Amino acid sequence: MFAVMKTGGKQYKVASGDVLRVEKLAAEAGETVQFNEILMVGSTIGSPMVDGAAVQAEVIDQIKGEKVIHFVKRRRKHGSQRTKGHRQQLTLLRVTDILEKGGDKTGVKAAIGAGSVSGAAVAAAVKAAPKKAAAKKAEEKPAAKKAEAPKEEKKAAPKKAAKAEGGDDLKQLSGVGPALEKKLHEAGVTTFAQIAVWTDEDVAAMDEKLSFKGRIEREGWIEQAKKLA
Repeated sequence: MFAVMKTGGKQYKVASGDVLRVEKLAAEAGETVQFNEILMVGSTIGSPMVDGAAVQAEVIDQIKGEKVIHFVKRRRKHGSQRTKGHRQQLTLLRVTDILEKGGDKTGVKAAIGAGSVSGAAVAAAVKAAPKKAAAKKAEEKPAAKKAEAPKEEKKAAPKKAAKAEGGDDLKQLSGVGPALEKKLHEAGVTTFAQIAVWTDEDVAAMDEKLSFKGRIEREGWIEQAKKLA
């Protein structure tokens, strides 16, 4: 009796005792593995697989196929060429038994490709997916709150000091620019009339507050303010 089985994307017609090479399986030499994707057993044709059918085989060894040379050459002014070799990873098997029925109850290890994920691992991943999604949502909620915080802070933040109504353009004073005018506004000085009546004590206090000792007298702010007031 023969069977047609599928593994590694290829189909193989096998009979008991046959030795064949297939795409590398996740199994060690001496182990028995079972192929459950059976397309045909004897005269029974699957649709697409034959239910309950299986092929069991013993792993003889893990081997490599013949070396294949891949050569690429680009014929250009500044062309290049490359030679690359490859040996496919294979598993050498000996077919030990062909089962028409009951293959799903043998308990023999299923033949799985070395780069494949087992059905149990897929089931576990699917089961864990809802928990991961819930955890992700829980993480996103605090993040959203944090993102809103700066907006609230922005609303509560004090507005920049605006020029007082009826205030003078203090930048007309010698040595006063926008930055210094802003400092004067913050100190409560908005008009030339205020500067015109400063005493020595007022000048000393303002020197300390604005950190520019001697500038008021040196630039003659009080005299200028009297004329501009």
